[in-house]
Amino acid sequence: MAIEQKDVLFTLVKSLSKSEKRQFKLYVGRLGGNADANFISLFNLLDKVSAFNDDLILKKTNIKKQQISNTKAHLYKQILVSLRLNPVHQNVRSQIREQFDFAAILYSKGLYKQSLKILEKAKELALSTGENNSAYEIVEFEKVIESQYITRSLSNRADELAKQAKELSLRNVRASKLSNLSLQLYSLMLKEGYVKDDVDSKKVTLYFEKRLPSYKLSELGFRERLFLYKAYLWHSLIMQDFVSGYKYSQKWVDLFEENPEMKIQNPVFYLKGVNYLLESLYLIKHKTKFNKVLEKLNFDIENENISLNENTTTLTFLYYSQNKLNLYFLEGRFHKGIVFTTKLLKELQKFETKIDAHHIMVFYYKIACMYFGAGKNEECIFYLEKIISNKDLKMREDLLCFTRVLNLVAHYDAGLDYDIDKLIISTYKFLIKMNDLHEVQRKMISFLKNLSTIYPQDIHKAFVKLHKELSEFENHPYEKRAFLYLDVISWLESKIQNVPVEVIIKQKAKKMIK
Repeated sequence: MAIEQKDVLFTLVKSLSKSEKRQFKLYVGRLGGNADANFISLFNLLDKVSAFNDDLILKKTNIKKQQISNTKAHLYKQILVSLRLNPVHQNVRSQIREQFDFAAILYSKGLYKQSLKILEKAKELALSTGENNSAYEIVEFEKVIESQYITRSLSNRADELAKQAKELSLRNVRASKLSNLSLQLYSLMLKEGYVKDDVDSKKVTLYFEKRLPSYKLSELGFRERLFLYKAYLWHSLIMQDFVSGYKYSQKWVDLFEENPEMKIQNPVFYLKGVNYLLESLYLIKHKTKFNKVLEKLNFDIENENISLNENTTTLTFLYYSQNKLNLYFLEGRFHKGIVFTTKLLKELQKFETKIDAHHIMVFYYKIACMYFGAGKNEECIFYLEKIISNKDLKMREDLLCFTRVLNLVAHYDAGLDYDIDKLIISTYKFLIKMNDLHEVQRKMISFLKNLSTIYPQDIHKAFVKLHKELSEFENHPYEKRAFLYLDVISWLESKIQNVPVEVIIKQKAKKMIK
């Protein structure tokens, strides 16, 4: 059976650019005696084929069956060593690690003074760029060397290093606690989404306050502030406090604007900050600023103002595409959005091996919503089915639930109501299982379930009644989340006024003053 994306070595080889392949061949050529080496033969084979298996290796190379595993492991290591030497992959951290390694070599040769000089320069670089973990490791190494390289200033030097080590240790512990908290909140958001009731709200707030370390903002360095704003952002989003979400995502981005060199050193964190700023602006429907931030992101991408590698290239595609879809939603331009979606799906194929399943499914959900808004319900159902049929999917539970609610509504709108009762029952059971059945969903399901018993002349009144009932939940602290995934109010208004939902949302977009 052909092994394509699952084999880590094959995936690594296929990720190499032409210049990286050329450098690898030059690198192994310098080692001498490698012209006929097994790992070179394997590299040349993997470079040429689009799929492979062990039988192909045995057929096309001189590698014996018992050598395959070791040869693959050796090739994988040599490629990584070659990539490490590539200037494209050099950054501040690698420079610090390289200097540390040089110092360790000099130390092992008993050249203590030379080793200390290199460590001092590396430490200055680490401290100036906020790499406090590396700085702490350097100080600990300096302490080891100073204990063997005796000078008259040893007592002062010892006090200085001890003080430095203590300060760095405290900073690292605080940064670690803040990064742990932001990661744990992010995980909670991915698993369960927004808080559903007062019990959830108190639980999340207690969780947050208990793990938030004490701090003085004036004493925090770049990295500590970054993790602090991330933690507050995730807490705000989970609590459905989208204004606070905007506040902390803006602080996150401003942190990079105040320290522009960090955009080069930490492009991933910068891109993520811009993405969450856009998401927060979308949630508070601040279209003007949303458009401005999105245009700046596009400008930075096109003019390569952001340090681009394969990782950041994937992220720029992911974040720009998701937020471009959100802009179409804000403006109610669903047919225009479908034109963009067609291009997006082609681009998505290029990145699907580098984007996790969760984000792929989020794309499918947004695409389904785009088709729904354009009145193309069968296409909407097609993309929703991709999510529903994926039994191994680890995705936000609230998105899984609203996928099924939208699927139910799309079936009704498409006139595919011959099996609607079964679909209603399965949707209801799924929501109960997920503990995610709330008033908006309950009323929607009940309404669709009873439609078959309503006389045709009374359907308009039924839509008006449901619209009135659901409108009361638009500003509800917990129920309002239902409208983030599916604009039920606009859908009902389109039924009441007998116009496409796209028309309703466009009218609302024009009235937006933000």
